[in-house]
Amino acid sequence: MSAYGRNLAAALFGASAISFSAIHVRFAGVTPVTAAVFRSAYALPLLWVAWLVVRRRDRRSPRARLVAFGSGLALAADLVAWHASIDWIGAGLATLLANVQVVVVTLAAWALFGERPSRRSLVALPVVLAGVALVTGLGRAGAFGDRPVLGVVLGVTAAVFYGMFLLAYRHSNRSLAPAVGPLLDATAGALVGSLLAGVLVPALAFDPRPAWPSHGWLLGLAIGTQVVGWLLIGYALPRLPARETSFLILLQPVLTMVWGGLLFSERVSLVQAAGVVLVLAGIAAVVTERHAPRLARIPRGGR
Repeated sequence: MSAYGRNLAAALFGASAISFSAIHVRFAGVTPVTAAVFRSAYALPLLWVAWLVVRRRDRRSPRARLVAFGSGLALAADLVAWHASIDWIGAGLATLLANVQVVVVTLAAWALFGERPSRRSLVALPVVLAGVALVTGLGRAGAFGDRPVLGVVLGVTAAVFYGMFLLAYRHSNRSLAPAVGPLLDATAGALVGSLLAGVLVPALAFDPRPAWPSHGWLLGLAIGTQVVGWLLIGYALPRLPARETSFLILLQPVLTMVWGGLLFSERVSLVQAAGVVLVLAGIAAVVTERHAPRLARIPRGGR
């Protein structure tokens, strides 16, 4: 197999792996903080072992490592909000909304780093916002989700924090060190941040002893997503052309919606379906525009 074929296969496998993230969370049936804590805690030993193999090539400065750790604090907030949104609007819609971070990153990169987006990206913003509004169901009967408005608010909150994480994570790895190093530091930050969230916000409730099979689903979440999925995508995306990168960013939320429909009978209303189309269209407009590859050095759509 050619180098291109290996990179594409790695990216497809990684995108497929992370598309099951919300499915693992929903099957685990634990609190949002519990899922975030164990996702990070189970992943850390494996990432540390992998880092030992490549540590000689990890020449990041202590400051860069600290920034990566700090990015994990934003990731913790993202995970807690995203896991909570899964409870209210299901795995598919929650994952779709979390990927609105593509728009968040584009606008933030413009404001912070002067990376001016194209006109198409700016036009996509109101399209995405309109889609998000429709995903709430607009208060109409038949909208999927126990509390669709709250779920959408949490999903968008997760997207904002995820965008913050990606910007900091990208900044921490400008030298393009082996992917496992920054991921190890960020996962450590996510663990600390998730534990703090459980302490500072008692309503979020951290359960240190989830019953079986919840532990099994959380272990699968850590290994399949936080370790295997992220490492594969982090390795493959910088080595692939922009068109494949764009496709992979859209593939993950679409697959999650498919799994949610098949496994949990998640059926959205017509209004919400229209919102899904608009959100996907807006995300597609951003990730396929000509300047998108500058943000493709990290797994922008990975969960």
